[in-house]
Amino acid sequence: MSCLRVIFGDQLNHKISSLKNIDKKNDLILMAEVKQEFTYVKHHKKKIVFIISAMRHFAHELQSKGFNIHYIKLNDSKNSGNIKAEVKKTLEKYNIKKVIVTMPCDYRLYSEIKEWQDEWDTPIELCDDDRFLCSIENFKSWAKGHKQLKMEYFYREMRKQHEVLMVKNKPVGGQWNYDSENRKVPKTSIEIPSPYQAQLDTTTKEIIDLVEQEFTDHFGDIEPFQYAVTREQALRALDNFITKRLAKFGDYQDAMLQDEPWMFHSHLSLYLNCGLLLPQECIDKVEQAYHEGQVPLNAAEGYIRQILGWREFVRGVYWSQMPKYESLNYLNAKNKLPEFFWGSETKMNCMRQAISETKQHAYAHHIQRLMVLGNYALLTGIDPKFVNEWYLIVYADAYQWVELPNVTGMILFADKGHFASKPYCASGSYINKMSNYCKSCQYDVKQKVGDEACPFNYLYWDFLIRNQKKLADNPRLQLVYKKIKTMAQSQIKKIRQSAKAWMQS
Repeated sequence: MSCLRVIFGDQLNHKISSLKNIDKKNDLILMAEVKQEFTYVKHHKKKIVFIISAMRHFAHELQSKGFNIHYIKLNDSKNSGNIKAEVKKTLEKYNIKKVIVTMPCDYRLYSEIKEWQDEWDTPIELCDDDRFLCSIENFKSWAKGHKQLKMEYFYREMRKQHEVLMVKNKPVGGQWNYDSENRKVPKTSIEIPSPYQAQLDTTTKEIIDLVEQEFTDHFGDIEPFQYAVTREQALRALDNFITKRLAKFGDYQDAMLQDEPWMFHSHLSLYLNCGLLLPQECIDKVEQAYHEGQVPLNAAEGYIRQILGWREFVRGVYWSQMPKYESLNYLNAKNKLPEFFWGSETKMNCMRQAISETKQHAYAHHIQRLMVLGNYALLTGIDPKFVNEWYLIVYADAYQWVELPNVTGMILFADKGHFASKPYCASGSYINKMSNYCKSCQYDVKQKVGDEACPFNYLYWDFLIRNQKKLADNPRLQLVYKKIKTMAQSQIKKIRQSAKAWMQS
């Protein structure tokens, strides 16, 4: 064989750079289901089923097109459980002259491939991952000109560069961002479409049994399993979102309703992050739907901002800041993750909703992740290493490149504001405004302190008070710190006592 082309489980696209100019007769493609990739953190069971099933279906597609595939299944008797060992065994078995790999999305795998380069005589060619719309080098060049990184400015540059929702170098509709129109709360009577549900085939059923057997102590439910595992199914899920959900996504993207985990969100991030969908095709189809009058501008712009702005920005921050970003803890948070994050009972209905839906689906939408679960982790001072590990474990779309900046930077403000200009902290009033969770909660969102009060109320003020030295100069927190200055010492004492009692309970 001439070249060994290694494909990882998040590179499942026929246009991946490591497959370009492939010689079908003389090149070999290696794909391996290795336990190392599912246990470096104990990933959600449904996430493991999704990744393995998508890998096997992708390998089958490649074989049907005449490519040479060396595929190693998780339960193969000679599977070493380690990607490096499987690559080395393949090199020894075949007459390989060169290894070609697309740049991994995570620093952990990138570091491992650098070890291959140092230890082996076989040359390693590392290709850029051109699925993304902004290269790492281009992001670094953009970031050099900014004292503080603001996604909004980056997003505008990306809109211009890729000519998305633009007319004569100006934004369609006259403004760049319609976020202010995306905060409506629907009535409980509103009809929310069912998400796309793929039919289980024999391959996925076999993998469900395998994961139940091999990963019994991992978090999460496997069934029902409804995610797309092929390119064709993922494209159907994209069409389903555009035709059934996108029109109302803009209005209600920040809303939360009891027992409604899916809302009007796309649920496409797990397909984007593993390669079954490409960002440009999602952007193109959404923009086309707007121009054809199928969806309003705030919906199209809101979704495109997530892909062209946020997703690309997060990746740029990750690669420009690693590996130091992994250990940041600006607020010196030291607490452990509470047991109820793993599914044990909590009386806080908003937390119960978000955690139970995460356990069932390996999914929660972004407001649940940020303003419920993340807000709790921030206010109670949970150590970033525990929070990052939890988010990486429980969500099917979570890889470190996308999870770490969102958690360390956006949720926990552990990077001192490099990623976000202020901590995204909130009291119970925000959750009450954006959801109907509080109506079914044992705690009273209107009470500020005491055993019957919503814990978010006193935890919010306690967080600001105890972090005053580090946060009081933040321009976006001036109003709240002015309010703290006017508080009576007796009120502050009650807040601190309530927070202490909660943390010790």
